[in-house]
Amino acid sequence: MLQRTNLIWLFGTLLLVRIIAMIVVPLADTTEPRYAEIARLMLTTNDWITPWFEPNVPFWGKPPLSFWAQAIAFKLFGINEFAGRLPALLAFLATAWMLWRLALSVINTQVALASLVVYSGMLLTFLAAGTVMTDPFLVLGTTWSMVAFYLAPKEKYWYWRYGLFIGLGIGLLAKGPLALVISGAPIGIWVLLQGKLMFYLRSMPWVRGILLTLAIALPWYILAELKTPGFINYFIVGEHFMRFVDPGWSGDLYGRAHQEPKGMIWLYWLVGSLPWGPLALLLLIGHLFKSRWRQSLWQAAKQPAIMYVLLWGLVTPVFFTPAGNVIWTYALPSMPAFALLMGWAMVKLNNGQKWRQLGFTIVMWLMPIGALVFSVLIANNNDLMKTEKRIAEYVAQQPKNGNSDNWSRLYYLGAELEFSARFYSHDQAKPVRLDQLENLAVQQQGVYVAIPAQQWETTVAHFGARLEPRIENMRFKLAFLNP
Repeated sequence: MLQRTNLIWLFGTLLLVRIIAMIVVPLADTTEPRYAEIARLMLTTNDWITPWFEPNVPFWGKPPLSFWAQAIAFKLFGINEFAGRLPALLAFLATAWMLWRLALSVINTQVALASLVVYSGMLLTFLAAGTVMTDPFLVLGTTWSMVAFYLAPKEKYWYWRYGLFIGLGIGLLAKGPLALVISGAPIGIWVLLQGKLMFYLRSMPWVRGILLTLAIALPWYILAELKTPGFINYFIVGEHFMRFVDPGWSGDLYGRAHQEPKGMIWLYWLVGSLPWGPLALLLLIGHLFKSRWRQSLWQAAKQPAIMYVLLWGLVTPVFFTPAGNVIWTYALPSMPAFALLMGWAMVKLNNGQKWRQLGFTIVMWLMPIGALVFSVLIANNNDLMKTEKRIAEYVAQQPKNGNSDNWSRLYYLGAELEFSARFYSHDQAKPVRLDQLENLAVQQQGVYVAIPAQQWETTVAHFGARLEPRIENMRFKLAFLNP
């Protein structure tokens, strides 16, 4: 199974299934439509400095790199799911190429291919490869930094020699100062353990490199603070300090704090690395009981390249271990390193035994088959996900009343509007209270009302036969309210 041709076909299949899912799966609340709407607002307002959470509300939670990329994609390919997700796919492919180059340079082609299959076939990396998020760009930056630092003394290409600093600049524009920790900590520890501090101080272009990092990232931070004062305090102090030291942090302007037990990042890592993480854990535990394998593992861990990748993979979960306010995507920067280690282990353990080859084959095909089945199910029934795409599309297709889009007549009963409703209606759908509907129905000669399922009976009792049921999804029932 670990023949090169089979690995290439498997990687191509994973990529094809990922692209199919990008096209047919709608944006589901909350992350994807929230970030897609921010990018759409960036394009429609032509404001490329401040991301906007909603009109007149700046989004200080993340730097703009992913929003820039998504807004450009919307400009080129239209406002749709594939365009919004395309930048993440490109970031994934760039990251995968760097993994390939590192494995090819340090080990061999077979390990490089196996690493690509593992990386593209893990649950979290597969999802992030075609999702409207900021995290794929952080991983692109940290991976570029890590790969470039290791290869710079060996290969004198500019993208390795200055890659550490370019990667840090990308990370600062994608997620913030966290990128400095994720890349700097493993590099610093490894250099000290190898006793190569003076070698790297002399061999790397530190002054020009640091200036390059600042040139990439600093102008936007300055412009952002000048345009919306208070950004630096919220982003640096709040998002990068209070969020992690205070599990119940109440200062989040755009969501809620995630109160999780300390150490939860390891469980998130295990889930995100499915199916490869649990398999690696079982293999590791099984081989630790064999003295020959224990010695082999210890000798491997002492090799400079293996130690470098181990530190790279461990720094992210170790860093987030004391934090209670974490989500599972925080484990993503560690996945490239794990893929390299797992790819190496697969090749090393593949000793021709048919049962072991069969096991690896089954695991390899779990992700593409599972993802394809999921995509087909969702394509045939969008209502299996928390998305307002079908309601927005239904309203848009109804006969117009005047020249305005029907979306301006779409209201959601409640205090807040779902992000997918905002995105798919181009921010024309609005939240509404029950006592406001009467006047709106008169003013607009009837309105479309999305009513939470649990409030349907009371709303029907209030309006009677004037409320005409239309369609429903897993959260709302759409009706037309006659004046």
